[in-house]
Amino acid sequence: MSDFPKTDLNAVRRLANRGYYDKATIYPIVDEALICHVGFVQDLQPFVIPMIHARLDDTVFLHGAVANRMLTHIAEGNPLCISITLLDGIVFARSVFHHSMNYRSVALFGKGSVIGKDDEKLRALEVISDHVARGRWQEARLPNQREMDTTTVISVQIESASAKIRTGPPNDNPEDYALPVWAGVLPFHLEPLPPVKDPKLPDGTTIPDYITSYRRP
Repeated sequence: MSDFPKTDLNAVRRLANRGYYDKATIYPIVDEALICHVGFVQDLQPFVIPMIHARLDDTVFLHGAVANRMLTHIAEGNPLCISITLLDGIVFARSVFHHSMNYRSVALFGKGSVIGKDDEKLRALEVISDHVARGRWQEARLPNQREMDTTTVISVQIESASAKIRTGPPNDNPEDYALPVWAGVLPFHLEPLPPVKDPKLPDGTTIPDYITSYRRP
């Protein structure tokens, strides 16, 4: 893996010491997240849309209905920004001013194109399925031709990217450390709860291991 060049587009300006430009830092954040937010501008109006995503090498896949306005806009070659944030904790400082969050965030920049061939589209959908739950693609029914025809899959080549990460305890003013106020970090992590079966599921249907032992990478 290599670094993304630091440019005016991807540079972390506020608290620049928290910025990272290497794929070894950026891509694990992309791969851990289940949801991304896609930002684009259409007719001078900005939009930010939550989407399921998946990465394969330097490419991010997005998918949706053929009539999806955002995917149509992206397919026309317009630039976009994909943002991802993982919350790791709430930082409680002794002063309200210095309260913060511990987080790992990423901004990806690039342009998208439509995947036209069914075999390539199917492969991209498999990557998305495996991103959400590895093993599900091999068990569930695959898309039929009608479903393929009504689905648009976009391939976004990552041209530029950066990460911004905060870790550690609060950074209080020196004079505030003597205040009798609790300070520290309340950690957060995404944890799956026990699965709830579909009421129409036949009795005795086995829950797959990839659900009972589900975890993010």
